[in-house]
Amino acid sequence: MASHIKLEEQQAGNLFDLRGVVAVVSGGGSGIGLMITSTLIANGAKVYIIGPKQADLDKIAQIYNAEAQKIPGGGSIVGIEGDISKKPEAKRLADEIASREPYITVLFNNAGIQAGQFKRPSTPTASAYVSAFFDSIKQEDFTRVLDTNAVGHYYMTFAFLPLLEKWKNSDEPVTKKFVPQVIMTSSMNGWTKDSATSGNSYPYMFSKSALGQATSSLAHELLPLGIRVNGIAPGLFPSEVRNGSKLKLRTN
Repeated sequence: MASHIKLEEQQAGNLFDLRGVVAVVSGGGSGIGLMITSTLIANGAKVYIIGPKQADLDKIAQIYNAEAQKIPGGGSIVGIEGDISKKPEAKRLADEIASREPYITVLFNNAGIQAGQFKRPSTPTASAYVSAFFDSIKQEDFTRVLDTNAVGHYYMTFAFLPLLEKWKNSDEPVTKKFVPQVIMTSSMNGWTKDSATSGNSYPYMFSKSALGQATSSLAHELLPLGIRVNGIAPGLFPSEVRNGSKLKLRTN
């Protein structure tokens, strides 16, 4: 006979009650990250958002914390400035949050940037392609984007492992409700063939493809720890990364 299911636990109010949950969202102050953050605090979670400018993070926290106070059981936001593309910064961020929290429930590796856009050549000649795809792209475009969109998420995942493991090992009742996990924000551009969907940025496409592979590999790697790794691959989303892009999308 199947195990007994408690109906009370299946009610929406219980399923989506995030009180006691502690989340970390890189890039949590804008775009998809802000959507994640606002949903979490609306349902009671405490969320640490990481971004490049403390003043911007503080402004977001002020606005949304005021809104959360109007909701019964609303959560809260704390902003911490940091550059997740750098290994020492990932360690510092984890140490900073460890000084404030006994554990975290979930790490959203969401931060992303875009650079190295090219202008598609009007004539299909080798010289035109070299000019568009090689001469106009700087080496640092690839370095910056890959370090932020892929390598930095690797650093963050391992820097925060001890806090995720402490959630799993805690005796607090709320920790039995959710498995500790890491969630990567990849993109459909990690798999699409048409570079126009990425705003004509091969560094961005390559970084999102790498993150998709990292998600699968780390899910396997962290299985013995009981820490889940999943990813999402959204389509076009209005955000600061997309500002200025005028994409003409094509469908097959």
